Order: sequence, then structure tokens, then C-alpha cells
Amino acid sequence: MRAVVAIGGNSLIVNERRQSVADQMAAVAQTVQHIAEMIADGWQVVITHGNGPQVGFNLLRSERAADITPPVPLDYAGAETQGGLGYLIQQTLGEELRQRDLSRAVATVVTQVIVDEGDPAFQRPRKPIGPFYAEPQAKEHARTRGWAVMEDAGRGWRRVVPSPEPLEIVEATVIAALLDAEVVVIGVGGGGIPVVRGADGRLRGVEAVIDKDYASSLLACRLGADLFLISTAVEKVALNFGKPDQRDLARLTLTEAKFYLSDGHFPPGSMGPKVRAAIQYLEAGGREALITSPEHIARALRGETGTRIVVG
Repeated sequence: MRAVVAIGGNSLIVNERRQSVADQMAAVAQTVQHIAEMIADGWQVVITHGNGPQVGFNLLRSERAADITPPVPLDYAGAETQGGLGYLIQQTLGEELRQRDLSRAVATVVTQVIVDEGDPAFQRPRKPIGPFYAEPQAKEHARTRGWAVMEDAGRGWRRVVPSPEPLEIVEATVIAALLDAEVVVIGVGGGGIPVVRGADGRLRGVEAVIDKDYASSLLACRLGADLFLISTAVEKVALNFGKPDQRDLARLTLTEAKFYLSDGHFPPGSMGPKVRAAIQYLEAGGREALITSPEHIARALRGETGTRIVVG
């Protein structure tokens, strides 16, 4: 059985007070315990992950050091975080597997994801990245660096970039070959490095970010995964989340998931992309999507908790 496991930001950074590399490694070590249980049960696993805060850190370092070192383009910053976070996951998961006497190699694949240069997102950048600025500073960066900037929920001004739809995983065949060789793979980190293919077939990185859940869903489809598991901050998907009439959901059909999504129950900034990614996976022929928190993965796989989304 083959699974794509998308781990969220809470698996990497627990809170704003624990953001160091050592803190991130400690957080990852907790999450990989539950993934190791899946591997022990016979699953072939690809792990994907977010990278939003880490890209922000890299861009901030680049900005602060602009007078002594060349700036880092966004596609390169994404590649750096794929390698760095992949290293943390490789090391912690490798040790967890060793302690369980499981002979499995773990490898990170720096992954490119093709997007359409004509995607409407390039005309309407809306994805905030990097640090917050005061309005005058943000507008000065927009003038001198060509950034798109906008006010972000009353917290300050930020750079915004396009977030186009993923179309193709360039290294999908490499990942599939590693899985066939019983290697645990870490791929599509941060949604993948966004690239466009020119008329001559050459790939070129672009200043954009891809939603991690959408890219993970596409990878699950390309690999013919039996399960698309999204690890997030909550045990179950809920209707009316955070309200007195909140209702946790143990199971959703594809039709129900599409209805509740269109009815506004799953906001774009939180559960919306995860449910939409699950819908995309199922509509492309996937078997089952599962959404739960890291510590509940084993119980969710046994059907004891989590939210399952199935075709019918």
C-alpha cells in the first residue's frame, strides 16, 4: 500500500517561541514516530511538507545581508528549504526506523513542479511571504524591487507573490522508482519549486509559491497512491469550526465535501485548501483521503478518529 503523507506547519514549528533549527528537529522527531508506525505496518510512504516560515527566514536573512551578498531569488529559497527540512526529516525518521530495527533508506528529492506561465495567479499575486513591514517601507520595496505588496489582516504590510496551480511533478518518476526500491521519500517540499517550461523544453524557475496540499494531491495522483493523508493541527475536520455548534466529521463523501466547501464551511486560509486537495485527489481516481493531527495518525488509520473523505 502506497501513501502520500503531507505534514503541516505544526509538525515543523510548534509556536513562535520555538523556531530554531533544534526546535524544528524536536518537533519533527515527534511527528515521524507516527509515520514510522505506518512504515512498520508495510506502507510505502512519501512525505511532503510545508516551508512557509522557513522561506520567510531565508528571505529575511537575504534582505538583511543585501549589502554584502547577492539576494536570493524565491525559487532558490524554496530549494534551500527543501534540502534543509528534508535533512531534518531524514535524520529524525532514519533514527526512528533504526530504533525499530526497520531497514529502510530515507532520501530527499529536491522537486520541481511545472506551472502555467499564463495562470491567472500571475496577474493577481495574493500569497503573503516573508516579514511584515510598515506601509512606507513596503511601498518603497514595491517601487525599488518591483514587488507586489498588500496589507495583511491588520498585522502590517507584506510582499505577495503568485500561487499558481501545480500541473506536473518533474521528478515524479524518480520518486516512484525510489518507492519501488523500498526507499522512504521526502518530496515536493513546500509545494515544490515552481518552474515553467519554455517552447524549447527548458525549465525556468519563477517567483511564485505553490500550495503544499495541492502539489501533494497531484503527487498522490501521479503515484497511484492508495491513501492521501493530510496531517494538520486538528484531529478532525469540523463544520462551524470554533463556534458553539461545531460538529466534528468522521466521514465525508466526495459530494458532501464539495457541498460544504462551496457553502463556506472550510475557509481558504485554513481547512479549505486541505479539503479541496482531497477532492482533487479523489476526482482523479484516488481511493481515500484522511485528515487528522500527527499524534492521531495511527488511530486514524485504524478508523478510530480523523476525517475520512471517500468517493461514495
